[in-house]
Amino acid sequence: MELFKNISLYTAVLLTGLSAGLFYAWQVSVIPGTKLISDKNYLDTMQSINRAIQNPAFALIFFGSFLLLLAATYTQYQEGSKSAFIIITAAMVCYLVGTIGITMLGNVPMNEALDKIDLNNMTQNALHQTRTTYEHKWNQLHLARTVFSVVAFALSLLTCFLNTNSN
Repeated sequence: MELFKNISLYTAVLLTGLSAGLFYAWQVSVIPGTKLISDKNYLDTMQSINRAIQNPAFALIFFGSFLLLLAATYTQYQEGSKSAFIIITAAMVCYLVGTIGITMLGNVPMNEALDKIDLNNMTQNALHQTRTTYEHKWNQLHLARTVFSVVAFALSLLTCFLNTNSN
């Protein structure tokens, strides 16, 4: 059980860190960069990115983080470390509600709605209005899921330190 506990925890930390890193990097690089491009280019870019991110590598990191946090929570419970169990549970809940929940209930429906729009037949005014409505809300949701994913990563990392100190 000790081996499974360590593997699930360290893999959860790795995947959660990759997920948090992806969202954080997007927050500090892509969002500021897209603010500098035209409405049509922004909307075209977001449609392309939203299609491209639906791939197995992203799914592994995005959903694998939760599954391994769940496994790590179970193993911490089984091992009887109350503080580690509480912290990894908090990490799992942060990731589930704040990262997956916000993404699936907020960003994804917005992405799907944007994908259905034929940008080539829109006026400049309509493009601007679509961008303004989409970009502001999408960026707010993204910031929230970034914060939650970073917190989940920090909490899962803290669990590793607790396990190291208890051995």
